[in-house]
Amino acid sequence: MGEIFVLVEHRKGIVRDITFEMLWKANELCGKLSHSLTAVLLGGKDEPFVAEIAKRADTVLLVEDDRLKEYNGETTKQILLNLIAEHKPFITLLPHSAWGMDLAPAIAVNTGLPLATDCVDILVEDGKPKVVRQVYAGKLFSRVAFRDAESYLITVRASAFPPDEFDGRKGEVVKVDMSADLKEPRRRFVAFEDAGAGEVDITQAELLVSVGRGVGEAENIETLKELAAKLGGMLSCSRPVVDKNWLPKYHQVGTSGKSVKPKVYLAFGISGAFQHVAGITGAGTVIAVNKDKKAPIFRVADYGVVDDLFNVVDALKEKIG
Repeated sequence: MGEIFVLVEHRKGIVRDITFEMLWKANELCGKLSHSLTAVLLGGKDEPFVAEIAKRADTVLLVEDDRLKEYNGETTKQILLNLIAEHKPFITLLPHSAWGMDLAPAIAVNTGLPLATDCVDILVEDGKPKVVRQVYAGKLFSRVAFRDAESYLITVRASAFPPDEFDGRKGEVVKVDMSADLKEPRRRFVAFEDAGAGEVDITQAELLVSVGRGVGEAENIETLKELAAKLGGMLSCSRPVVDKNWLPKYHQVGTSGKSVKPKVYLAFGISGAFQHVAGITGAGTVIAVNKDKKAPIFRVADYGVVDDLFNVVDALKEKIG
């Protein structure tokens, strides 16, 4: 029986959603392959989320050191290289985030293992992994096979899988000592600055009211903002709205914005270009309103309304009261 590694990404004492998404997929793969699920957690001493990770893995390899409380690519790389060499996991899953994009290529170069990045699905055929990636800015999905190897590296796109909990695992926490011969890193953590930070974080919303070019004018967005507030949700948008400077970029959904996974996604006046649709693959229920009955958004919507968006917005606001 082999292992599947999942690298736990955390920031400011909080586990990132991408970790739970990778654990969910790893659990599915382990069931098909009869492998064990191993979470690799590098953090400071007494991190509060160890028990939460243990509920979703067979084993948690815990490396505790206050030098690991904040991410350092050089130190993390050295530790991961040692763990991969020792355990020889069948697959190592890393987030396709700043962490993963820093680590994965370096690990691949040092180990010679095959690497696939920014994957939206992972399949198993004849006992071997294959991955699904988007190409041509999301216009096509490609299925990619690896050359034969004893181990594989894969970075996973955020929101590609649900972060749901699953039953049947109660992980043993195994503490791993940091190697005494680790090189002193040339870089040191100074401060964390979230370049995409804004007044709201649409990736955490359970309900999104999203506005597109069909809103017509910048002043009309206030009406959609009021609806979002009445529904207890957040306001988001498609790229044309940001390009016109009607809303800040942190509201944008899509391949050049953010991937979101609300329970309900209300799309008003959004045509449904593939770049936008790629950002809502994790959404629960998609409800689209557009005057054009041939708008591509209706192909992915669970419910569609062909009407002037303001008629629907006014009706909703009146119904809510």
